[in-house]
Amino acid sequence: MRSPGFGIYIHWPFCLSKCPYCDFNSHAAASIDQPRWRAALLRELGHFAARKPMTEVTSIFFGGGTPSLMDPATAAALVERVAALWPTAADLEVTLEANPSTVEAGRFRDFRAAGINRLSLGVQALNDTDLRFLGRRHDAAEALAALELAAKVFGRFSFDLIYARPGQTPESWRDELGRALTLAGDHLSMYQLTIEDGTAFAPAHARGDFVLPPEDQQAEMFEITRDLTAAAGLPAYEVSNHARPGAECRHNLTYWLGGDYVGIGPGAHGRLNNTATRQHRAADIWLKRVEENGHATQEAEELDPAIRAEELVMMGLRLVDGIAAETFAAVSGQSLWDVLDAGGVARMVTGGFLEKSAAGIKATPAGMLVLNALTAEILT
Repeated sequence: MRSPGFGIYIHWPFCLSKCPYCDFNSHAAASIDQPRWRAALLRELGHFAARKPMTEVTSIFFGGGTPSLMDPATAAALVERVAALWPTAADLEVTLEANPSTVEAGRFRDFRAAGINRLSLGVQALNDTDLRFLGRRHDAAEALAALELAAKVFGRFSFDLIYARPGQTPESWRDELGRALTLAGDHLSMYQLTIEDGTAFAPAHARGDFVLPPEDQQAEMFEITRDLTAAAGLPAYEVSNHARPGAECRHNLTYWLGGDYVGIGPGAHGRLNNTATRQHRAADIWLKRVEENGHATQEAEELDPAIRAEELVMMGLRLVDGIAAETFAAVSGQSLWDVLDAGGVARMVTGGFLEKSAAGIKATPAGMLVLNALTAEILT
C-alpha cells in the first residue's frame, strides 16, 4: 500500500499583480514587512506542530501568490523550523512556486541555499501574445532563460502551461507542447483554461470579449497532451500532471491520496486527524490574529464520514492509477465498496468512463474529461 505521506503547505499571499484567470487567495502588494511575516508564519507553524507531533514530514510546499517574492531567509527559517518541530524524511521534498521574471530568477540560487530542492515555474505560455492575454509579467525570452537556470540550480523542476486559450487550435497546441517537452525536466503541469467566478476573466468572457475553443477541440488538446507527454517519457499520473516515473510531486500526491497536511498562511487549508482546517483568508486579519493568538484558524471542522468519503473519491479519481480499495480503507476507515453506488459504477463502466477491479477503481481517459459528473454518478 502506498503511503500518502504528511505535508506542510505554506501560503504566501502576495503577488506583484493579479492574473485575470486566477481565483487563488492572492493580492498585489507594493511593499511587504518581511520580518513581521516571517515571525507570524513561524508562530503559526508551531501552533500546528502541537496538534500533529512526531509524524514524519515528507514534503513542504511554498505556494501562493508568488512565494518567490518571499525573502529567501524566510524560506530558510521555515524549512529549519519544520525540521526542528517534526522528524523529516531523508528525501524530504521542498517545493517553491516561482514566476520566470528576470528579478525572481536572480534569486534561484539563494532559494536553493535556503533548502528548496524543487522549483515549480508558472510559465503558462511560450509566446508573448498569449502571455500578455494571460496577464503574465514575463515574456517568452525570460521564461526560456528561467528554465535554463532552473535546470542548472535545482535537481528537480517543473513548469506549468495553460492550454485551450482563445484562438488556439489542436495543431498549434501540438507544436507548443512539443517545444515545451524539449525544455522539460522531470515534471510538467498542463491546465485547461477555465473561467472561474470572481476572476477578471469572468465578466470579460460573459461580455464576449474572447471565446474559448469549442469543447471538441479542448478534448482533442487533452488527448494530444496525454499522447505527447507519454511518448516523451513523462506520462500523466494525474489529470493535469505529468512526470518521469519516480518524479511525481510528492506533496500533491499527499492531497490526492488523502493524507494529512498542515496548512499555514492566509486562506490555507489543512487536513489533520480527520479535521478540515482553514486559516483566515484576509492577509491583514490573518497577521493580526496570529500575532495575538498564535494562529488564525477560521474553521476547524471534523469531517463527516460521508463527506470524507466523497472528498477521497473526488481526489483519488484524478490519479491515473485511481483509488486503491486498501488505501481508501486505511485513510478513511470505510470500505470503498460501501460508499460507492453499485448501479452507478456499473453504468460508468459500461459507458467507458470507469474501470473496476477487485483492487479498486480508476477513471478512463474519457472519464477524466468528466470527473465531476463521474464522481456524482458513482457516490451513494
